[in-house]
Amino acid sequence: MKAARTLLRQQPKTAVARGHKASFTSLNQDTPYQLCFLRHGQSTWNRDNRFIGWTDTPLTDDGVLEARVAGQMMFNAGIRFDEVHTSLLRRTIRTANLALMELGQEYLPVYKHWRLNERSYGDLVGKNKKEVVSQFGVDQVKRWRRSYDEPPPPMTRDHPYYPGKDPRYREMLNSIPESESLHDTMKRSSVYWDEVIAPSLRDGKTVLIVGHENNLRSLIMRLEDIGKEDIINLCLPRAVPLAYRLDENLKPVARKDGKLDEATGYLRGEWLGGDKAVRDILQRDRQQVYDTSITTNLEMSGKDAFHKLYNISRPSPEAQAASSRSFEGSSFFEAEIDRPGRSEVA
Repeated sequence: MKAARTLLRQQPKTAVARGHKASFTSLNQDTPYQLCFLRHGQSTWNRDNRFIGWTDTPLTDDGVLEARVAGQMMFNAGIRFDEVHTSLLRRTIRTANLALMELGQEYLPVYKHWRLNERSYGDLVGKNKKEVVSQFGVDQVKRWRRSYDEPPPPMTRDHPYYPGKDPRYREMLNSIPESESLHDTMKRSSVYWDEVIAPSLRDGKTVLIVGHENNLRSLIMRLEDIGKEDIINLCLPRAVPLAYRLDENLKPVARKDGKLDEATGYLRGEWLGGDKAVRDILQRDRQQVYDTSITTNLEMSGKDAFHKLYNISRPSPEAQAASSRSFEGSSFFEAEIDRPGRSEVA
């Protein structure tokens, strides 16, 4: 898309010289390469337990609060960014803007691209997840939602939520997917990683990616070398930052405790909300989709929603340790140095 290409050509010069250990972030003491993933806050269709895909649903009031709490967690951990990447969908765009507001970094460039959109859920888009589970069964729905290479049934062009009706995709109508597996999603997200995000990381920039669960899963699967058979078990919570230290090959550096995260059992990144809080949120999310014996909408239970927000906003031991070494007021931009132009991403 022309607009996206223009944005990529206009990216500012690097802020940190290659190999420099950035002193402005407490999480980045052992490596100059740092990355943080953040899933968006609650949208209206998250609240209503509906398959979303490329549908442009806005944040709810709770979603706004979740995004702000995520920004506060990153601020309290001492992490600061050079640039932000997100999708063309407003639930991620607004989450990014709200988080940056809490960080005091509204000035940062925010790059938007369709390759970071959520996966297409095909004909499931708009349907209630628990009703689909009742119709097709837990195993089938789990494979559609979380497996590597089994896409949901395709969407036809007369579907009420067909993205081709949206003017933002008018220049890529032939590229709009009818349905996507995680593998399909990874193919497009990998192009953006290789041509945009990886060069920024190698230049010493600290990068925030605000995305959607399956698009982020596709990036994390590749980053962590998670197997095709195991990826079905990886789920990501909304609005809890996942921070990574990377080595010179842009692979994760081990956590300080030398273990994988307790929330999923697959990750070397650090959940800034703490592993236990994330584990509890993921358990709630599984019940919301798969447990048909629960008739209450857990997304609309005020007690549950605010209990979750309270839990993740309290500093975890990791976050407390990080905040004790937080931003020390050093110059954010160490040097303005020229860099080659960034390749365009179609």
